[in-house]
Amino acid sequence: MTSKTKTAIFAGGCFWCMVKPFDTQPGIISVTSGYTGGHVPNPTYGQVTTGTTGHTEAVEIEYDPEVISYERLLDTYWQQTDPTDALGQFADRGDSYRPVIYYGNEEEQKLAEESKQQLEASGRFEQPIVTKIEPRAPFYPAEEYHQDYYKKNRVHYNLYREGSGRAGFIRKHWTDKISKK
Repeated sequence: MTSKTKTAIFAGGCFWCMVKPFDTQPGIISVTSGYTGGHVPNPTYGQVTTGTTGHTEAVEIEYDPEVISYERLLDTYWQQTDPTDALGQFADRGDSYRPVIYYGNEEEQKLAEESKQQLEASGRFEQPIVTKIEPRAPFYPAEEYHQDYYKKNRVHYNLYREGSGRAGFIRKHWTDKISKK
């Protein structure tokens, strides 16, 4: 990371499906799949999936704030998750798949809280918005085979994105916003 760039960390279920929506935008330097929010240093995928480490699958996004704002990252985040489901995301269930925005400073916390309130007030969802907003914890990159999964395993990625229910949920709840991009 250079002094000009910043990072954001978001958990929204399976990290495979959280990379591409950010990675394909101008101003994104890198998107790393990994684990955060737990109590075990340098956890493995196998450890995290047991649900005993306290970690969530997350993405760490390095970005250029002169090209893309944190607010735009938040908009992208909301449009990739089911913010009404605190127990996982789509086909993936359990704490390691819970939706969380991890803030790095007071400004990020304020912007995340405001965006959550705006989404709640929008009436887009009938149920309450339950996504957590928590302080950042150490982020540990996942194993190499998880990185850029949508590029390395296109067919499986696309099948998983549809089969998990994520793609259908996004089409149902966000088509009006997506078509305006």
